[in-house]
Amino acid sequence: MTTANSDLSDVMQPVARAKGLPNAHYIDPAAFDEERKSVLFANWSGVGFAKDVPNEGDAMPVDFLGVPLLILRDHDGAVRVYQNTCRHRGMILVDEPRNIRGTIRCPYHSWCYGLDGQLRSTPHVGGPGQNIHEDIKRNELGLFEMRSHVWLGVVFVNVSAAAPDFDVVHADLIARWSEFDKPLYHSGADSSFKLDVACNWKLAVENYCESYHLPWVHPGLNSYSRLEDHYNIEENGRYSGQGTLVYRQLEGEDGKVFPDFEGVSDKWDTGAEYITVFPNVLLGVHRDHTFAIVLEPKEQGKTQEHVEIFYATEAAIGDGFSATRAKNTAQWEEVFKEDIFVVEGMQRGRLGPLFDGGKFSPAMDGATHVFHEWVAQSLSAGRQIAAE
Repeated sequence: MTTANSDLSDVMQPVARAKGLPNAHYIDPAAFDEERKSVLFANWSGVGFAKDVPNEGDAMPVDFLGVPLLILRDHDGAVRVYQNTCRHRGMILVDEPRNIRGTIRCPYHSWCYGLDGQLRSTPHVGGPGQNIHEDIKRNELGLFEMRSHVWLGVVFVNVSAAAPDFDVVHADLIARWSEFDKPLYHSGADSSFKLDVACNWKLAVENYCESYHLPWVHPGLNSYSRLEDHYNIEENGRYSGQGTLVYRQLEGEDGKVFPDFEGVSDKWDTGAEYITVFPNVLLGVHRDHTFAIVLEPKEQGKTQEHVEIFYATEAAIGDGFSATRAKNTAQWEEVFKEDIFVVEGMQRGRLGPLFDGGKFSPAMDGATHVFHEWVAQSLSAGRQIAAE
């Protein structure tokens, strides 16, 4: 079965009657390519973190599913994303993270661009010693800027340039978590790690969305934040996930806890929420810290998880909390590693030709079904556009 003809009608049924996405959408390179265009490029996908370009002129090259991008902090302090390609002969402009003083210089023929993306100089373009030419119109040859948006420390881009604005698409989620939409503080290597998992990127989302697996996969976490303490978050066409009514602040050896976000409401005293911003960003919020996971799809069966932990105050990233931060990072890394055998097991299970997408529990799998339905809707929209 070719992916363009894969039947998605069962995926878009109500959860009690629905099936999951067909096997091809986990194991077939053609399906991976279709989702690359219709799901990941057509919507607002996470590609990096603003903390990686903290200073004016900082530049971070990123390969997003084969598209070369450059995340950059401009003179006004804004984060911008450009296609990392010279307008002259298509040379990669920046091949490793660095701070750019002055202009972005192409290493091939030294065409130079400002941090605003404008073409500034074209050495010898009109012949030796002639730096201008009537046919080289600099005002028309600036870098291609990608639509981008920064939220909760994550840099999102819309490669297709066709999606509605990020703050329109996610207006209700932004309002839901407005108490955390403040400056976030990152302490560096002790709050950052990556995990390589042998699974399709969607399986990492599906597992993250639900709490059903807690008693068996996360017994330590479930010992105090039990399955019955959790609730589903199901917002069709936008996002989904889970919340808990029992969040226990981590204590250091001295009994101190991380400082809270300023003005955080009573809801978060013992609560936390974990939501997927479709398609590929997993976020968690707590009274004293947040985390963000950008899922980088490598192949149909390979994904890299980029995990960053952020704190509510500058004090929390100081020396006084270094041991507690290390403990917090280790704790989250342990939890996320516990999921690896599950998502990799599901990936191997998709090789079973008789598997038909599976059966959802209407009570426990609603959030995962919301994600499947959204993916199917994105694929259907892409197919419709291709047919026109």
